[in-house]
Amino acid sequence: MSHGTTSAGTPRTGIPHILDNPALASLTGPHAHFAERRGRVVRYPLDVSPWLALPDEPDADDWADLAALAGPGAEVPLPGYRGEVPDGWEITARIDGVQLVDDGVAAAPEPEAVRLGSADVPEMLDLVERTRPGPFLPRTIEMGSYLGIRRDGALVAMAGERLHPPGWTEISAVCTDPAFRGEGLATRLIHAVAYSIRERGETPFLHTAAGNTGAIRLYESLGFRLRRRTAFAAARAPERLVAVP
Repeated sequence: MSHGTTSAGTPRTGIPHILDNPALASLTGPHAHFAERRGRVVRYPLDVSPWLALPDEPDADDWADLAALAGPGAEVPLPGYRGEVPDGWEITARIDGVQLVDDGVAAAPEPEAVRLGSADVPEMLDLVERTRPGPFLPRTIEMGSYLGIRRDGALVAMAGERLHPPGWTEISAVCTDPAFRGEGLATRLIHAVAYSIRERGETPFLHTAAGNTGAIRLYESLGFRLRRRTAFAAARAPERLVAVP
């Protein structure tokens, strides 16, 4: 963005947007019932989602609370965080990402889509393992509604809802079995999930890796626009936790 951003991705000028820290907005809003908290740090249960949230401008106390929450030497995902980590922490991964928002998606119901439930989780985990759309864990389905398309009884495509900041819902876990790609199943499911989100009076958004140019082109062709660039980082907590006075 021309005006620049802070280390947390917040505009240097003006009021921060709720999507600048979507996990924080979600875990202190509609998904507060999931929140595991220590001080100002909140996270989802580890079998629900790897997303956690630091304050927009974390201080030494926040990093100490995150280390205590994670445990000595634990690897911690830092989605959306683009700043430096304190002494004792080690960045272990950093992937550039993008955040896109609905800007005219042709949302519509999908007659072939079925609502997926807890009984479908083993198949969903298997599909995710084969297609790698991003993290999907045993309880991720509790974050929102998930839709799938079956062929001959087998789950071959799915998409659903993840982060839920007030007024917004993230579309996630969009994936198609390689044997069924090219049939437009992902597009149809994105339209269907977006339709359900819009029916609640909310706006769809999503994240993907900046290097996933094929997915970005697809999303932009469907009516999403780039809102901001972000990052998906991970860091290792100190082996020895030091109490902050």
